[in-house]
Amino acid sequence: MTNQLPADSASGDHAAALPKTYAPGEVEGELYERWVDRGYFTADAKSDKPAYTIVIPPPNVTGALHLGHAFQHTLMDALTRRKRMQGYEALWLPGMDHAGIATQNKVEQELAESGLSRHDLGREAFVEKVWEWKENYGGKILGQMRRLGDGVDWSRERFTMDEGLSRAVQTIFKNLFDDGLIYRAERIINWCPRCLTALSDIEVEHEDSPGELVSIRYGEGDDTIVVATTRAETMLGDTAVAVHPDDERYRHLVGRTIKLPLTDREIPVVADTHVDPEFGTGAVKVTPAHDPNDFAIGQRHNLPNLSVMDETGAITVHGPFLGLDRLEARAAVVGALREQGRIVAEKRPYMHAVGHCSRCHTIVEPRLSLQWWVKVEPLAKAAGDAVRDGRVQIHPKELERRYFDWVDNMYDWCISRQLWWGHRIPVWYGPDGEVVCVGPDEQPPAGEGWTQDPDVLDTWFSSGLWPFSTLGWPEQTPDLAKFYPTDVLLTGHDIIFFWVARMMMFGLYAMDGQVPFHTIALTGLVRDEFGKKMSKSNPNAVDPLDWMDAYGADAVRFTLASGANPGADVPIGEDWVKGSRNFCNKIWNATRFALMNGATVEGPLPAAAEMTAADRWVLARLNETVAQVDALYEDYQFAKLSDALFHFAWDEVFDWYVELSKTTLAKGGPQADAARRVLGEVLDVTLRLLHPVVPFVTEALWTALTGAESVVVAEWPRDSGFRDPAAQAEIATLQQVVTEVRRFRNDQGLKDTQKVPATLELAGAGLADHEAAIRSLTRLTAPEDGFAATASLSAAGAAVALDLSGTIDVPAERKRLAKDLAVAEKELAQTTAKLGNEGFLAKAPDDVVAKIRGRQAAAEADIARITAQLAALPQG
Repeated sequence: MTNQLPADSASGDHAAALPKTYAPGEVEGELYERWVDRGYFTADAKSDKPAYTIVIPPPNVTGALHLGHAFQHTLMDALTRRKRMQGYEALWLPGMDHAGIATQNKVEQELAESGLSRHDLGREAFVEKVWEWKENYGGKILGQMRRLGDGVDWSRERFTMDEGLSRAVQTIFKNLFDDGLIYRAERIINWCPRCLTALSDIEVEHEDSPGELVSIRYGEGDDTIVVATTRAETMLGDTAVAVHPDDERYRHLVGRTIKLPLTDREIPVVADTHVDPEFGTGAVKVTPAHDPNDFAIGQRHNLPNLSVMDETGAITVHGPFLGLDRLEARAAVVGALREQGRIVAEKRPYMHAVGHCSRCHTIVEPRLSLQWWVKVEPLAKAAGDAVRDGRVQIHPKELERRYFDWVDNMYDWCISRQLWWGHRIPVWYGPDGEVVCVGPDEQPPAGEGWTQDPDVLDTWFSSGLWPFSTLGWPEQTPDLAKFYPTDVLLTGHDIIFFWVARMMMFGLYAMDGQVPFHTIALTGLVRDEFGKKMSKSNPNAVDPLDWMDAYGADAVRFTLASGANPGADVPIGEDWVKGSRNFCNKIWNATRFALMNGATVEGPLPAAAEMTAADRWVLARLNETVAQVDALYEDYQFAKLSDALFHFAWDEVFDWYVELSKTTLAKGGPQADAARRVLGEVLDVTLRLLHPVVPFVTEALWTALTGAESVVVAEWPRDSGFRDPAAQAEIATLQQVVTEVRRFRNDQGLKDTQKVPATLELAGAGLADHEAAIRSLTRLTAPEDGFAATASLSAAGAAVALDLSGTIDVPAERKRLAKDLAVAEKELAQTTAKLGNEGFLAKAPDDVVAKIRGRQAAAEADIARITAQLAALPQG
């Protein structure tokens, strides 16, 4: 049978619209398009409702949906769906990042397949080519977001290179430039010889790699100094050797010059406190154009900056090495020094941290370069103060320190990139050295000799404006007035440095001290079920679309939400998704049963006196769950709220109340009518509580149950305050009895469906009213003539006598239990002997002793249980 979507509310009774089984693939797409067409996700800036805003971390235009996206999108969607149901004007704003380096690389790779480079096309034609690629291939992830059920406002979709955001970028650049917070300077930067562009510190991934450490003798005789380096090729650019001013070994050389090997240059020996006299030889080579620490030493001692490599990493000086790649030159330089007897020591392999480009994984080269920079000190201070004074809350709080470690120690930010795809720096240079920064409403200078800076801005510069540029800034738009500041930024803790701090700095600067968001909710990373990082290069990488095809979007969403503890990594495996699929099926089956048995949401709830204890119990637990889920949402505890919903829905509603209601419904009469109304109420509220996390199955079921338009725009449940301690105690007692009988049956090896005659004495509070339910839930039939009890048990005020004759093979069961008892007694004897050995206790670690005590306690419990089972078996 194929799934049919429930019709609109006008169609009346929808019970027949629910097939026997739920096939998510047949309904999810249609439901989603219905939501979009009806405008449920479109926010109204003119609304009188309070605003609730989340801006999506813009995925790269080159990207596709991966589990990390699915994880964070599930949580953001849950937050906005709940707020929409609570009566907020909820805006979840989507968009994409132009991803400068990644996108340019994609298009350059396509050109290379045709034997072309971007230089063959020229800048303007190449940028047009990138726009063509973006229109044809970019934004794949946006369609995949629809599969997941993202309730974003598609009418407000933005792109970091669209006209409005480009205007925002040019405006803030101009403002920062005029305020002296953007400047141009020659400094050491991270350079990628593959991408041919500067990189910021956070675009460099450091990893331990095997290299070499060579010690080189500089100078002759008494003027000898030994230095060590992992980059021997850079010695061609040395302009000094530095020692500590208090190092007596080299005091006689400070101020003098020594000859640099392989060259005809004399270089000075300088004294600088940066040098650690206890490390190595206490002397370091100084290459100001190829190392940030050396550059600082060079600045202090007015040393020349000698670049020895071009932008591709090829050597540009000294005949024998001219034109060699830097890594080839390294071996050649060491070989030449070895021939001259200059190599004092060599260590291979030498493990050390090496920076790699985060995009192409090429080894990064420190390089002296003229670049544009943001002076971050005042901006970073404001970003730190906003968290310290409570205007912005970080969840979980323990990750505040990581945030402060970054904003309190931030270096000036290199924002220029030697690319063609991106926001071009709005600065023009004149024929006589003029520098003019042009705002969006200003005309650039014209005339002979005027040229625009060729560089573009770092991608994170434009995405740092995202919370307010997407709402129309620098114009004072209705969207900006209504939806800024945003409420929560939900993102991974791994991009605190890349993105979160940038948005804080720019938001506070551009918006007159208004924070860009009130809360930063940080998540961990999605890992496989064994805790290993997922990677395309590993076989553990998972395409979430494959899981959605197999088990439905709701199952994937519920699995991800169930693992979302604040700031912690999220393990996920396919078996867990299967379990969530089973949960969705359980919701379906329970609701279908309820509809088939007349569950209704019509009319008020019956008075307490008209309800059974089970009715009152489940309504009390329902309201407690509403309160619990609300509190957990406010604390961004998605795993705990998912767990609370799972156990309430499956354990209490489906496994207990639905089963208890069967007995009441079978009796008929007023209590059956009351049960139908309570059952409808419980499912109505439970489906609404579940909707933000599992939107599709709840939409199909809730509309069938209520006949209303959509659960998307239904009212979020409220705790009515109803509690009934007496009913809760009564049902708790019933549950104890049923659980104990079931455990006994299991211990005796009885099948779940096997019926056993028994007598019941129900002395516990209220138990007498539940005899029919207890018998139904435990498969105990009424005793007939000739009944003879062969086993008995008591639990929570109930005495149960059972006739097990003919239901089990008594001799075989006695033999099995005797064998288990012998094993338990042996374990008890061994653990007791160890714990009675004073010598062992004196030497064994505490955790080992504790483990043995646990084994001893478990053995004692097993002996008691097995002995009781043997005693309960029929005699003879």
